[in-house]
Amino acid sequence: AACTILPESPIQQVYLLPAQPVAVAGGQASERSVRIVQPNTSQFLNGTRIAVQPQGAEITSFSGSRWSDPAPLLLRNRLIQEFRTNGHFRSVSSDDDNLQADLELGGDLSSFQGVYNGDRGEVVIRFDARLVRTSDRRVMASRSFAVREPIHGTSMDNVVQAFGLASDKLA
Repeated sequence: AACTILPESPIQQVYLLPAQPVAVAGGQASERSVRIVQPNTSQFLNGTRIAVQPQGAEITSFSGSRWSDPAPLLLRNRLIQEFRTNGHFRSVSSDDDNLQADLELGGDLSSFQGVYNGDRGEVVIRFDARLVRTSDRRVMASRSFAVREPIHGTSMDNVVQAFGLASDKLA
């Protein structure tokens, strides 16, 4: 009964997106509330696999490792954490809460991967953000963000750390 013909599946390492502690901002908060929604993304990035471009236009995932949540959810939660910490809004919620909000921050996540050029690697995050007034769905502001963070070292921990630093810069 202990024998099987099925190959043994590789051990999965599950990673949280690390975040540096952020100092709480002082000052007057706006009377507005903001809801932060998961960004739209490609089918490949909308999963728990940790994406990597080993060369050129090829995209795959790091073997045996994955995120604790899909990449768009990780980014949304990181933005929520930052917005709550900085104290600029009366209230910060998510699309999971489905609470009434004055503004909604969403957008398109086009890159959330490690990219290698020879032996040099970096994490690339590209996010096209839109701030929308919820009362009439009017776009109040939009901005494109492209963050690059070098990967120092060859271990998966080094890769995950670079993702954390890149998401901190974006937030």
